[in-house]
Amino acid sequence: MSSATLSPTVRPVLADLVPSVTARRAVTDALLIGTGTLFVAAFAQLSITLPFTPVPITLSSFAVLLTGAALGSRRGALSMALYILAGVLGAPFYADGASGWAFASFGYVLAYLPAAAVAGHLARRGSDRTPWGTVALVAAASLTIYVPGVAWLMAYLGVDLRTALALGVTPFLIGDAVKAVALGAVLPTAWKVVGRKD
Repeated sequence: MSSATLSPTVRPVLADLVPSVTARRAVTDALLIGTGTLFVAAFAQLSITLPFTPVPITLSSFAVLLTGAALGSRRGALSMALYILAGVLGAPFYADGASGWAFASFGYVLAYLPAAAVAGHLARRGSDRTPWGTVALVAAASLTIYVPGVAWLMAYLGVDLRTALALGVTPFLIGDAVKAVALGAVLPTAWKVVGRKD
């Protein structure tokens, strides 16, 4: 998709600038989607288990938001759908090489699909061009991860909302702030490197 075909409020994402590897753009898009899946799977392995919560600290949500913003909502969502499906079918893509669905933090994994779509949607509207816009993108996409994640925790563990928030949100807020700062530097810098302002 070229920037000439986009409306003034819809902008290209970084993946739109990747040249097509064949005459068919679909092949390039498939490669980008698969790369996004593997990128998130690799970052999920960078995890720390906390003794007071069944939800590990991982870099997968950072990778999800970066993938969604870079690929756009459609490709980002497809990349996360592939990630979820592969993990459910047994690929060791989740934290610490886990797979399947019967674990306390699976709600967060399911939320990666809409979170990538939200990040991609906001990136198409230029939120990834500035640090503060990127912080807003991270906040919206992170909230999209927390809602299903907390709901799954409540159902899986049989706990109330307050306990689920203490287990699945509060321990991760500092990490979210760090993630927002990091992405607020990475994404606008990437746009400066490619020399695009549209």
